[in-house]
Amino acid sequence: MSTVATKDKGPGPDELTFEAPKAEELAALLVSKDRPPRPGALSASLTFGWRAMLKIKHVPEQLFDVTAFPIMMVLMYAYLFGGALAGSVSEYIQFLLPGILTMSIVMITMYTGVAVNTDIAKGVFDRFRTLPIWRPAPMVGYLLGDVIRYLIASAVMLAVGMAIGYRPHGGVLGVLAGVALLMVFSFAFSWIWTMFGLLLRTEKSVMGVSMMVIFPLTFLSNVFVDPRTMPGWLQAFVNNSPVTHVATAVRELMAGNWPAADIAWSLGWSAVLLAAFGTVTMRLYNRK
Repeated sequence: MSTVATKDKGPGPDELTFEAPKAEELAALLVSKDRPPRPGALSASLTFGWRAMLKIKHVPEQLFDVTAFPIMMVLMYAYLFGGALAGSVSEYIQFLLPGILTMSIVMITMYTGVAVNTDIAKGVFDRFRTLPIWRPAPMVGYLLGDVIRYLIASAVMLAVGMAIGYRPHGGVLGVLAGVALLMVFSFAFSWIWTMFGLLLRTEKSVMGVSMMVIFPLTFLSNVFVDPRTMPGWLQAFVNNSPVTHVATAVRELMAGNWPAADIAWSLGWSAVLLAAFGTVTMRLYNRK
């Protein structure tokens, strides 16, 4: 009789055992691994700024207020008031363009508050507040993204102005200095709307309150005319308006001058707005 050798197949299914790792062992394993570094304040802010730009990519209609709106503003006011106030459009545009540039950029800053309020309504901010990042990063990111929109609007308005006769005697450096100062002020001014975006409950409320603040500040200024033609009591308000100081500084820089007093006032207003409304915004954000 022949015998057949059988191979050792090892333990059967019922004989196999598996011991799960204990919680202490898992914790030790996780701690032993190198975790990615926490993003810095600048990195987190730039990431949220890029998020704001991606929203424009997917909804390009958002660029309407920085393209069509500035063109309409320049052409409408130049041809409406140019002949009556300065005798011709080419003469008036030298005074008007820096002022209307300041006015337009200040007016579109209100959309920052609308964007903040929209994200709150959608629940996105609940996720932001749980992330291990610098707390102001989402707010700063909104504002950095909007600075790009302000630059687009500035380029469009300058192009239209030069097409109808505007000539900045300060050259490229004067124009860049004026736009840079306007960007600083607009960044600081936008913190007002982040506060309202957190404080108010709907987009319409944010826009309504924004208009009530923006219209008096922009129209009661030296954007369109010299304040010396106004009544004395109105001159007192206009001459001390932050929009007047910024518009004058931008106008003089583009003309090739160096208005030290108006530049100082513009930067001072920017610092006050940032300190006051930035602080209030972050308190509301932390309590939201």
